Amino acid sequence: MKIAVRLDDITPDMDWDRFLRFKKMMDDAYVLPLIGVVPDSRDPKLCLSRPRDDFWDFVRGMQENGWTVAMHGCHHVYTTKKGGIFPLNVQSEFAGLSLEDQDRLLKEGRRILADHGIVTDLFMAPSHSYDRNTLKALVRNGFAKMTDGFGNAPYRYQGITFYPISADRKAVLAHPEKKGVTTFVVHTNTLSEEGFAYYKEVFAKQDMLPYRELLYYEAKERTALGHAREYCMALCKRTLMAAKNRGNAAAAASRQDGRNRKQK
Repeated sequence: MKIAVRLDDITPDMDWDRFLRFKKMMDDAYVLPLIGVVPDSRDPKLCLSRPRDDFWDFVRGMQENGWTVAMHGCHHVYTTKKGGIFPLNVQSEFAGLSLEDQDRLLKEGRRILADHGIVTDLFMAPSHSYDRNTLKALVRNGFAKMTDGFGNAPYRYQGITFYPISADRKAVLAHPEKKGVTTFVVHTNTLSEEGFAYYKEVFAKQDMLPYRELLYYEAKERTALGHAREYCMALCKRTLMAAKNRGNAAAAASRQDGRNRKQK
């Protein structure tokens, strides 16, 4: 299976050390990713370094060099606790808002990008959360594509072409002979040493696809049944991840308790 890469949370004040280190890995492996640029980031969790003064020049340069740009929300501030129609998470900048409010956010974000010379018709929802109003507002504002959903090929739904992300990276890597294409989602801001090593191996061994080439793949219409299956998959993945996080937290608390007892 061919693998494309998308990088989330691209802002002027992201963790540039991690990002540039990962960029070098991609450059060395000739990986051309999709980057999700936040037009006007107001999320304090994304403020990790001194803002780069030439940020917009940098983004335009990467776009000219073959990278693909998506608009990643507008402010990247979660205003609802909704998972929408792809419930990987229970927080959203868009899902749960009125059509008018979502239309306003998309107009604002697109205007900001255009003011900096960035034109794209591809949208990346913060936390993967969006609803039917989001799709209607996207069509209104000239967006034709989204990076999200599950599957091994692009598909069309509610007037938008979706380019799916991987539901199970282990399964993808275990069966490289399987036909199709998917996208691995990377958050460089939080990438660990283990994460860098993992992706270095992936880039060396797997069939990597420039994201811009993914956009030329044929997309088929997704049925209501196919969407219902995707919704259930996202809900199950969220449930499993929540259980895993609770288990990790309990294990960490137990280890800390053990250390405390030894100190007494």
